[in-house]
Amino acid sequence: MTPADLSRCVVRAVRCAVADGELVAGAAVPERVVVERTRPGGVGDYATPVAFQVAKAAGRPPRDVAGVLARRLGAEPGIERVEVTGAGFLNFVLPAPSAPAVITDAIIRDIVIRDVRGGAAHVVPADESGLGLRERVVRRSVLRLLCVQGGAPTETVAPVAPVAPVAKRDGDVLARYGADAACWAMLATPARETPSFCDAQLLVQGEASEFFRVRYAHARSRALVRNAEQLGFHPEAGDVDDAPALLRLLADHPLVLEAAAHHRAPERLTRNLVELADALLDFQYRVLPQGDEKPSAAHRARLALAEAAGTVLAGGLALLGMDAPERL
Repeated sequence: MTPADLSRCVVRAVRCAVADGELVAGAAVPERVVVERTRPGGVGDYATPVAFQVAKAAGRPPRDVAGVLARRLGAEPGIERVEVTGAGFLNFVLPAPSAPAVITDAIIRDIVIRDVRGGAAHVVPADESGLGLRERVVRRSVLRLLCVQGGAPTETVAPVAPVAPVAKRDGDVLARYGADAACWAMLATPARETPSFCDAQLLVQGEASEFFRVRYAHARSRALVRNAEQLGFHPEAGDVDDAPALLRLLADHPLVLEAAAHHRAPERLTRNLVELADALLDFQYRVLPQGDEKPSAAHRARLALAEAAGTVLAGGLALLGMDAPERL
């Protein structure tokens, strides 16, 4: 079970509990459940507050509702452990993600993102009159995130929090930093906070810039595929046992997209992309054969994982309204 599967599994557990009479017939069954990575020091790998959503209509305390759901979910294949904590939070432990599963998910999600990009003219808020540059950038990104989650492209994005403007004139920002780097700074900062524009972060092409690292990691993934072709081999999905951090970040990515859309918070996506880029840049040195090594099934599997990570980085940048160059 992937983290994205877990979200759907929780919805199904609520629906079945209502159908079987464990929860009253009037209990609300949410269409979507936000499952997020447990914070440091928390219990398990993932957590959801779904019991609080259901409890009021069910007429029971959230912890009781969570107990009903935990018993059902504990029997689901692919969930190692379920635990109820606090006033009614559900916490889960899942098996380590497999490379073939996260690669398949990355390919499927990329198709959806390409559809959103292809219809970009239809995912622009209908009325942007009177909006400053940063508010337009944030609203467009949120709308793309909602569309990827199946939202209507005509949504007004009214629930976006008040957006603090940039501290400089919009035209000066774009002229100084370029559209993509300026957008990164605007979206990496929570909407209510004023983004900090710093030359060292946005203009220097080096590891000090998170924006550069994300785009560079994507370019490196494409270079690995090109170099492999010269060596006579291609990516082929298979098990990879030496990239746990990269696998976990790729497995978590759908949950990050869902949470970013739910909270109208593109900065959640920027943080995930930075972590993913750093994990890929660490992993890249183990992808291609070294010295006299011959390409093996292990090399093909690592290459497929690196290619999937690059695909996810490109898709994430697209949702933020930015390009992902093949070469840097």
